[in-house]
Amino acid sequence: MQGKAWSKYLLSLPPLTYLLVFFAVPTFIMLFASFRYAGEYGGLAPWYLHEHGRLSLELTLENWQRLVGTDIYLRLFAKSISYAVITTVLCLVMAFPLALVIARSGHRYRDLLLLLVILPFWSNFLVRIYAWMIIFSPVGALTRMINALLDLVGAGPITLMYSPTAVIVCLVYVHLPFMVLPLYANLEKHDPALLDAAQDLGAGQWRRFWLITWPLALPGITAGSILVFIPVLGMFAVPDLLGGTTGIMIGNVIKQQFMESRDWPFGSVLSMVLTATAVAVVLLGVRLGQGRKGRG
Repeated sequence: MQGKAWSKYLLSLPPLTYLLVFFAVPTFIMLFASFRYAGEYGGLAPWYLHEHGRLSLELTLENWQRLVGTDIYLRLFAKSISYAVITTVLCLVMAFPLALVIARSGHRYRDLLLLLVILPFWSNFLVRIYAWMIIFSPVGALTRMINALLDLVGAGPITLMYSPTAVIVCLVYVHLPFMVLPLYANLEKHDPALLDAAQDLGAGQWRRFWLITWPLALPGITAGSILVFIPVLGMFAVPDLLGGTTGIMIGNVIKQQFMESRDWPFGSVLSMVLTATAVAVVLLGVRLGQGRKGRG
């Protein structure tokens, strides 16, 4: 037993070390920086050395007061959360039927369908975003076709580029595989005999789905939702290239604070709130998963 305990500790040591070095320590640094003053030329204000050789470090709550002192940043957080929720729901609606088809396909076609799902990962992330910029271009075929149809009914032209619609469509496209793969991994393990037994007992197709397939798929739904929601919440590349000023998210503001304004303390405040939100979502998903396991 003692040997098994030591082997368990040795196996968990590398991931724990990784999380400590690349998550816990940077998070502590960001938390500490959120209470610092900004330097005159950006970054963090330097430490001061007293005559007696002691370091003086001035801390402040001004950065956190700035966050709650206006509703601009809170509205941006709410907007980012709403974008993440919409993207997650759309990915779930689109991914569930696809994952179900793949899971129930024969082995001859299953590998091909999975290959098609992961095929977008073979190209660069920015290249795929630029492709959507071409699709949503004001002089593109899609925009022209939509405006031509609107003109037939007497409606005014629309612009797809630099709009929340363009941002959400691209977010769904980018993160859809992250929903499909966990759902497929879950649905593929379902026992078809359960559906056959329910059918023999007189349950219709929708009743079998809601009473058997959907409850059994909830762990995959939870995993896929977390894998989609958290990256979307902090996304800045897609809103920056496709959203313009109307599609900006909190990730764009954090990038601006660090890269352009060089206000590292306030950028750290926004980063800490974003990290806390992401951790809360993960803990909620784990709690829901444990609750379902307990009920089972």
